[in-house]
Amino acid sequence: MNQLISKRSTFYYYRSILWFFLFSSLSVVANARSIDSLPSWNNGSTKSAIIQFVKNVTKKGGADFVPSAERIATFDNDGTLWCEQPMTVQLAFALDRVRAAAVEHPEWKTTEPFKSALAGDMMGVMASGDHGLVEMIMATHTGMTVEEFNQISKYWLALSKHPKFKRPYTELVYQPMLELMSYLRANGFKTYIVSGGGVEFMRPWTEKVYGVPPEQVIGSSIKTKYELIDGKPVLMRLPEIDFIDDKEGKPVGIQKFIGRRPIMAFGNSDGDLQMLQWTTANNAPHFGLLVHHTDAEREYAYDRDSDFGRLDKALDAAQKNGWTVVDMKKDWKRVFPFEKP
Repeated sequence: MNQLISKRSTFYYYRSILWFFLFSSLSVVANARSIDSLPSWNNGSTKSAIIQFVKNVTKKGGADFVPSAERIATFDNDGTLWCEQPMTVQLAFALDRVRAAAVEHPEWKTTEPFKSALAGDMMGVMASGDHGLVEMIMATHTGMTVEEFNQISKYWLALSKHPKFKRPYTELVYQPMLELMSYLRANGFKTYIVSGGGVEFMRPWTEKVYGVPPEQVIGSSIKTKYELIDGKPVLMRLPEIDFIDDKEGKPVGIQKFIGRRPIMAFGNSDGDLQMLQWTTANNAPHFGLLVHHTDAEREYAYDRDSDFGRLDKALDAAQKNGWTVVDMKKDWKRVFPFEKP
């Protein structure tokens, strides 16, 4: 009798353990399914639109299913993935390069836009227009090898800080957009950066900061030339524009370097208008999104009248084309990774 009771006790003991692990496993599964992949996005129509689109294109057998090889998402960089105010980061880099090289160029003291750059007069620099900015880029970004330029730009990024936030520029990336890129990659998307910024300025750090490898970065470029220096092969950066990856250039760059039309495109300015038009101008599933900077307290508020990241024509086009517009102040719980969640 005692032996029978002992066997029953052992049976109930192991059964209770079995039920415990079973319910624990179900609980873990339920919690995993309920994990928020976009925790820095407030619940609302913007977040819901993103999630619903991804669900639609990844549901096998669904009407909007898109094979993983065709799940291409393109992101502008300045103002879309990191802060572009009070000026773009690469322009800040170019201005510092002008100051550093001024000793070797005494003529700059009387020549625009260098004269204004040395005086810290941004109004004067901007008054020189695109021609002046290109001239400044040519003077500060060329005459060296690709490797030398990469080292200079990486060194500058490591030491330089944003004038308002007093942090390295690479810390001023948008936490919600980092989450979005990770969320897309987890769902079979390939994420590309398609920016008007210099491709060689971005490539050294985008993989570490965004998880986007160099070969998936498309940007403006200058001409390079293969040379042998002391018997060593190098690529020299020449003072000639090769390609401007902005506005109409963005769809051209996408076709040239990716070879597929994206099904998702993300931007924040009129410079991204044509990329969003190209992405959403077909009958296949597509999604366009603009980041609208509306938060002067946590970042900056600007749109139609801004010198950098002007959002005017694209904002009007968003309503016409049904693109999603992020209200930064309303839709984002936090802006930068260093903010408390």
